Amino acid sequence: MPHPYSSRKVLVTGGAGFIGSHVADALIAEGANVHVLDNLEGGRLENIPDAAVFHEMDIRDPAVATLFEEEKFAAMVHLAAQMDVRKSVADPAFDAQVNVLGLLNLLEAGRANGLEMVVFTSTGGAIYGDPDPNVNGGGPQPESHPELPASPYGITKLVSEHYLRFFDAAHSLPYVALRFANVYGPRQNPHGEAGVVAIFTERLLRGEQPVINGPGKQTRDYVFVGDVVKAVVSALAFAGSDVINIGTGIETDVNELFEHLNRLTGGRAEEKHGPGMPGEQQRSVLDASYAADVLGWRPEVALADGLAETVAWFKARRDNAPASGITDPVS
Repeated sequence: MPHPYSSRKVLVTGGAGFIGSHVADALIAEGANVHVLDNLEGGRLENIPDAAVFHEMDIRDPAVATLFEEEKFAAMVHLAAQMDVRKSVADPAFDAQVNVLGLLNLLEAGRANGLEMVVFTSTGGAIYGDPDPNVNGGGPQPESHPELPASPYGITKLVSEHYLRFFDAAHSLPYVALRFANVYGPRQNPHGEAGVVAIFTERLLRGEQPVINGPGKQTRDYVFVGDVVKAVVSALAFAGSDVINIGTGIETDVNELFEHLNRLTGGRAEEKHGPGMPGEQQRSVLDASYAADVLGWRPEVALADGLAETVAWFKARRDNAPASGITDPVS
């Protein structure tokens, strides 16, 4: 059975980046007419599928309205964002400009030009904070978990969900907000604060020493990018509006993650710890049982397998760098 947006125009914002480029690949495989909007600050041209139409543009640009008027997109997958938690703390106004005003710019253009569906990439951990011991026994966090974002990044994602709810109620523009766990995989950016898997992998392959913040007992729910993409494709076919967790329900601490990556890259590094990060969230793990109920989605890739595939991609990227002129596997 063809996908509902097969042969129709779908805009993928941030489609030159890590998750966005994988989403663009998958939607093209489903027969969609994919357009990518990206300002290339974090994304790379080589990530964009050849079959996609590329628009180099910032989501805050007033020209977005003209683009929507000309193209009449049927659906939008919105991944473009300011995603660095530390940067959001240092400059909350910039974080809000990109994540809130950028979204509003897109939604205003969309509702005026026949947009039928929005899939928004939100966040689980940054919205919920540490698991509440009174909810689900302190285990994986369901969508009903209290929303207590501790950073401007988490706040803007939650605010964005409320704006989506408003546009649905006021303008009949349905949406699905997918609250992701910690996504990892090929094409992830190894530079900056986000993406510990990519950061550790890149440093280990360079023979550099990764430093674990604090005791390394802080946990995250690591979900493979291929699984996340399947959730996005399924969400586009969802009837109605909703907020849905996408994660594995499994906690992995940083020390264990380091052990996996160190072994996969040759096992030459020692486990080195540095100062803890003030205010760092200690636990994050999502209950994705609702996604199984309403999307038929379940994580399929085990952490060990996903890490092996990710390290293999980084290795291949480095091996091919001299011939291609690429020196760093970014985004």
